[in-house]
Amino acid sequence: MSTTFTDPAGANVPRPGGSGLLAGHTVSRIGYGAMQLERLGNDRGAAIALLRRAVELGIDHIDTAQFYGDGLSNGLIREALEPGEVVVVSKIGADPNPEGPVPLRLAQRPEQLRASVEDNLRSLGVDQISVVNLRRADAGPGLRAEGDQLVDIDDQLAVMIAMREEGKIGGIGLSSVTLEGLRRAIPAGIACVQNAYSLVSRGDEELLDLCLAEGIAWVPFFPLGGAFPGWPKVTDEPAVTSAASSLGTTPSHIGLAWLLRHAPNVLLIPGTADMGHLEANVSAGAVVLDEATLAALDAVPSH
Repeated sequence: MSTTFTDPAGANVPRPGGSGLLAGHTVSRIGYGAMQLERLGNDRGAAIALLRRAVELGIDHIDTAQFYGDGLSNGLIREALEPGEVVVVSKIGADPNPEGPVPLRLAQRPEQLRASVEDNLRSLGVDQISVVNLRRADAGPGLRAEGDQLVDIDDQLAVMIAMREEGKIGGIGLSSVTLEGLRRAIPAGIACVQNAYSLVSRGDEELLDLCLAEGIAWVPFFPLGGAFPGWPKVTDEPAVTSAASSLGTTPSHIGLAWLLRHAPNVLLIPGTADMGHLEANVSAGAVVLDEATLAALDAVPSH
């Protein structure tokens, strides 16, 4: 796989973190998660500049969802980037709920999944979304399904497969899925899995191993932990801060670099609304962990 790609200006740009596979596309192993673009809702110019800078830095896949800012992130991607310029991955299984106590609500029923794909197609201004992740409510943090939102994964996959056959979806992904859920889904053809996972939270190691064996990309969210009060933070771990000091980098860089080194199917989508932070995330792909440092990090207990 090529470790560079050609940017819109025709220049060869190194792929941050090297190259990986995502639904048959060769992509940079460090991408961009668009959820934080909500913080730039009052400064569209800054948001568009951030997205364009991401592409300049070699990022060629972006993770988004219609429920990120009630269509805001999708609209910014549409405005900032040309169709096909990057691999766009979206997510369904929830809908925007801007007036509610939580800004999204579950939308797990098959007809809701189809409607969510149509909403994403419209707001992104495309005929096909490269990958669509089905956000289950089985595992990890966030909303839990109840009532009519308790839907069997086979029923959900049936409509996802139908939309793939119709050309609306390029590849099917899963998010917040259990090991058993993934095992049931594999015959449908799964491109990627997004679950909460980091150096300090490795409860899904068996699920990651299954993804590796099946050629499925592993795209961890909350890659540095600490997303909620009481959650452990990668950057607080003594082994991480020690490694950062000895290698002359930051604890965040160490946490991201460990993920890239831990398994070859790992793709990262760190999000930010800050240009400097974006550039720092990309530079994590150049951090080299020696064997002694890697062994010390591997020995950090999972919480």
